[in-house]
Amino acid sequence: MSIAQPEVTGEGGVYPEPTALSISAPDSQACIEFGCDTTNLTWITFRAAFRASHIDALPGRARAVLAALARTVLSNRPYAAIYARRELLTGRAMQSMRTLYRSLDDLEAAGLIQRAPQKRYEAEGIYGRAYLYLTEKAAVLLGFVEPREATSPDIDSPPESNRPARATGETQPSATVADGAIYKNVYPTSLQKRQPGALPSDLERLTSLGFNKFFVFKLMAEARQNGKRLSNVVDSCWHSLKKAVAPIAYLRSLLHRSVDFDFQARQQRADDDNKVHVHEEQTELVRTLHSAAGRTFIDPAHGLRIEIGDDGTNALVHYPDESRPRSAVGTRMLDFALAIKTGQIQLLDESAQEAETVGSYSLRHQARGEGGQGGETNTSRTHVMQMRETLKLCRRTSRAR
Repeated sequence: MSIAQPEVTGEGGVYPEPTALSISAPDSQACIEFGCDTTNLTWITFRAAFRASHIDALPGRARAVLAALARTVLSNRPYAAIYARRELLTGRAMQSMRTLYRSLDDLEAAGLIQRAPQKRYEAEGIYGRAYLYLTEKAAVLLGFVEPREATSPDIDSPPESNRPARATGETQPSATVADGAIYKNVYPTSLQKRQPGALPSDLERLTSLGFNKFFVFKLMAEARQNGKRLSNVVDSCWHSLKKAVAPIAYLRSLLHRSVDFDFQARQQRADDDNKVHVHEEQTELVRTLHSAAGRTFIDPAHGLRIEIGDDGTNALVHYPDESRPRSAVGTRMLDFALAIKTGQIQLLDESAQEAETVGSYSLRHQARGEGGQGGETNTSRTHVMQMRETLKLCRRTSRAR
């Protein structure tokens, strides 16, 4: 038998059974009844409101109004006027109008706020808009500004009372505070790797083939991932890349090939440098020929006399054992120009002694030539005489018959 029966104790009406409870309002109405404000506060404002509600020297009503003022004032301008209606402050402090005035009196007596005189509202012709201001004591107490350090006064510097306090929202807080990580620079522009505004000079030619500038940057990253440099790939395959029907697809396929484009690019650059060097040398030799046009040079080693033409494109070469000069053009003229630069052949006026040596050398060769010509003349005469004797003998034989 149950000891405490509802019929005996009479508690059934006071404490109904749980199964008898029912929710009359729907769930949506319950969500509305238990809703709250979704306003997000910055950390400085949230910290100021928290500190304001935990000042033990103030009464509870003054703490609530101070927390409402901390939510209303600008965190980066804590000394600016607080422009808020009385309805807003009473709603945030959850107080009546009379209690709000008593709280403001308490805050003013504590030296935390200043009440400016009422200003005239010119549009309506009535008085209104009595602004509130936080004092320096309140700004430091709530954490909007940093407390000033007590230092020795400087003669040249203005007095400390004339210096405005720094706002916490404008400066970086110390590393020792708990909220230091919140003020870190979330946009470190100096540390970010940004793409340059212009393409490298050796890759600008890709834009003429339909490549977008930002797509070229992407190709540079792909080439780096494959262990290549896009500049070397373009340099080694530029001629075939210009003739390709789909140059973008062709270039991307080249990036994935196992070809040493760096070596090919170095070889091609070396060949280009050699061509440029040879062209410069030829240009210098041509200038030397133009400067030596119309002059006569002599080669002491071989006994040659070289007469450069008036335009510097041809020359007459006199050999010591020949009666007529030879004509020289083309690459032979470049050889003469190189000999002039190295000093192997000299001007005729500057080498008179060598010219005499060459003249004696030429005379000796001419004498030898004349001796040889005389021997050849005597031999031909003997041969003619023999032919004549043979003809005479043939005529006599024919007569005898």
